[in-house]
Amino acid sequence: MCERVIDDRWTYRDAYTKDYTHCYHNYPAMMIPQIVRALIAEYRPAGRLDTLFDPYMGSGTSLVEASICGIDSVGCDINPLACLISSVKTEHYDLHAIERSYGYIAGHIGEYDVSRVADTDFGRISNSGYWYSEEALLKLSFLTQLVDADESTRDFFRVVLSEVVREASYTRNGEFKRFRMPEAKIASFHPDVFGLFGAKALRNMNGLRQYNSIVPRPKVEVCRLDTSVEIPASKVGPESVDMVITSPPYGDSRTTVAYGQFSRWSNEWFGFDNARNLDNMLMGGRRYDGELFETASIRAELDMIREADAKRFEDVVSFLNDYWLSIRNVAATVRRGGVVCYVVGNRTVKGVRIPLDYFTAEMFGKCGFDHIRTIVRCIPNKRMPAKTSPSNIAGERVDTMNNEYIVIMRKI
Repeated sequence: MCERVIDDRWTYRDAYTKDYTHCYHNYPAMMIPQIVRALIAEYRPAGRLDTLFDPYMGSGTSLVEASICGIDSVGCDINPLACLISSVKTEHYDLHAIERSYGYIAGHIGEYDVSRVADTDFGRISNSGYWYSEEALLKLSFLTQLVDADESTRDFFRVVLSEVVREASYTRNGEFKRFRMPEAKIASFHPDVFGLFGAKALRNMNGLRQYNSIVPRPKVEVCRLDTSVEIPASKVGPESVDMVITSPPYGDSRTTVAYGQFSRWSNEWFGFDNARNLDNMLMGGRRYDGELFETASIRAELDMIREADAKRFEDVVSFLNDYWLSIRNVAATVRRGGVVCYVVGNRTVKGVRIPLDYFTAEMFGKCGFDHIRTIVRCIPNKRMPAKTSPSNIAGERVDTMNNEYIVIMRKI
């Protein structure tokens, strides 16, 4: 088994996590920037650190931190919303152009009238009347036409609008999954759509101002691709990466952290493809005939889950198959002496805790990596559901993980 080291320095209980462009957009299970900063400072590989790779970039925390440190970076994700957020967070927009566009948007908001809304067709939004009031839909549509008026700043303000699209809906507060508010709350729910947009725009503009103070400005590339299928050499060449810092999913999106459901609001609103079936495309969404990996580290746990529930066993194996294929592809991009840091969580399925940190180290070991150490940290601030269902039966809940495991490996 790989040694685990408990280190309270990595808790960052009172750390401010919203500086630079980290303030831009909420996202499930966000990795805090202090972890990336510390990993770069303490575990940077010998020789050089020119390129950092994040194969599950989410909202782009590692890419932003790499930029702050002057390191070129590449990030991948299959989620269109994640690609939008990460692209915008790592772009040094002309602040004057952003301010001009904001002035245009703010000025026209003051002239809002239903007759000025150009697009009133909400057919792309599933059950739009169930999730939104007519007033909210019309105001969101009006904001969209204002945001889209300037293509050079459109994506910056789409990220602002994306949060408003979710917060103006009838979804329950604090949920990543699509749960509707009770009728009694809906009756008194009147979101200030324009006010929300203005506050978030100003917040993001302040973050941009700080981010633009960074010099030099290294290269950042954001790719929409599935690393469990392929990492094209045109995007990330073999043995070209010096360091990988990432936080992969801890399980399939349908039963763990609901990335697809969380993102569906914005992916549908902006007409991005696969908005309604994203969870089935994320890791664990595919079905396989058996295990593609050989494991000693979690064999006992898998056998216990199979004995308890054959269907849940298949779910877990489907995720681990995709995870193994992704690890194999990521490993091929790392140079000799390069360092890989995976921040993982150990989920519980059918009452069985799966040590994903052991599995991660074991799979990288099969790809020619030595285990340096695994750091155990408490996660006091990471926004995840407090309880999840171990069986997908209504009412059955167990506490989720309250520790993360930072698995650090070096390629031999």
